Amino acid sequence: MPDRDYDRIEQAVRYVQAHRYEQPSIETLAQHVGLSPYHFIRLFKRWAGITPKRFLQLLTLEYAKEQLAASHSLLETAFEAGLSGTGRLHDLFVTVDAVTPGEFKRQGEGLVIEYGLHATPFGTCFLAVTERGVCALYFIEPGGVDSAIAELAAAWPEAMLLEDPETTRFYAEAMVAVASGEAVQPIPLLVRGTNFQVKVWQALLQVPPGQRIAYEDLATLIGQPTATRAVASAVARNRIGYLIPCHRVLRKTGAIGGYRWGPARNAALLAWEAAHAEQQTLLGAAA
Repeated sequence: MPDRDYDRIEQAVRYVQAHRYEQPSIETLAQHVGLSPYHFIRLFKRWAGITPKRFLQLLTLEYAKEQLAASHSLLETAFEAGLSGTGRLHDLFVTVDAVTPGEFKRQGEGLVIEYGLHATPFGTCFLAVTERGVCALYFIEPGGVDSAIAELAAAWPEAMLLEDPETTRFYAEAMVAVASGEAVQPIPLLVRGTNFQVKVWQALLQVPPGQRIAYEDLATLIGQPTATRAVASAVARNRIGYLIPCHRVLRKTGAIGGYRWGPARNAALLAWEAAHAEQQTLLGAAA
């Protein structure tokens, strides 16, 4: 979708977050983003498949709390059952390959990383891939390319970096397919982290789209209930946005906080996924 569409969505989300106690009307939000109410409603239906009113309901703290409570029992059951029974789990479409200790020490020596910029439903992303899969996916703002390249170089200091958007386009399209529930084959990821970080990132893949999990529950589910701080640190160090869904981790209160690509994008991602999960449930019930 055009970046301009997502920009308006994010403007609306930011406004709602800043005026959540006032319950702004559709007319007020439309005026804030420079659209008529009619075109504002069309924008949301095109982007999320639902009306702005329902989207705003999915943004509320109360909804987040309900989802965390429901997700706790759902995920607990899923992990006890060997990560089955929760429907189309994210890890059916994403596979993680961690570098070996030797590769970790060599810091990307001999590795070729190709990168490019691509439009997504959630704004422009900087995507970097190796022959073994995606190694970075950052959401960036205008003018943020240089800092994204610098971050990639810092993560893989000995690798050769090449700009090649034609190569990365395949993965960008696959990412959108995963987001829309239309993926047909897994997307491989190559991650570089400690054993603990990799364990947390792999656990995140078990959180289904439309669900949320608290940091404390994530720590419990990886078998280290006292490691909440370490889990939060590992989540924050995730370099592969969306595909490793760190946006689904919330504070126990249901509040959004700490998402590296901004709280407005975090809220938009969660509400967008909740809307799509809701639509799939309705379609399944109709069938």
